[in-house]
Amino acid sequence: MAQKAAKTLASRNASLLLRTHLTTLCLHSIFLLLHWLFNRPHSLTPYYSLACPTLVIEFYLERLGRPKYNAADGSLRSPGEDLGASGLTEYMWDVLYWTWGCMGAVCVFGDRAWWLWIVVPLYSVWLAYTTVMGMRTGLAGMGGTGAGDVPAGESKRQKKMEKRGGQRVQYR
Repeated sequence: MAQKAAKTLASRNASLLLRTHLTTLCLHSIFLLLHWLFNRPHSLTPYYSLACPTLVIEFYLERLGRPKYNAADGSLRSPGEDLGASGLTEYMWDVLYWTWGCMGAVCVFGDRAWWLWIVVPLYSVWLAYTTVMGMRTGLAGMGGTGAGDVPAGESKRQKKMEKRGGQRVQYR
């Protein structure tokens, strides 16, 4: 049972990467098949500019999460990074999934469905805004209360004590 967590992470990463590569292969094949075989009026410019950069993201996730094994005995050398981690990795998965959805919509509805991809930059702007505003409110309380500052509101415990008739303090 040595390195059980590492082996679990390695198998989960390997299966997730395999599923991701198969899905990407299928979607790109369907798109290109519809474009060339059935002579659909798709322009390849949005495809190259919007869908192909996700191949770079997929390559990065492959390098990040692919487990590495020793060649001599086949033992696990490194399980790879957790592909389910939050933060930038999570954002990359969101971009990848959204691009898959846009490619599917383009296959069904035509080139105008590429406009759905505008959600990604808008989502990035919204994330940046909420992060900055959260930091701003978090840093606002670090200045202390000066003479002109309004004191902070009462806690629930303080409000209950006031409701019962105030805090009873005994001095000796």
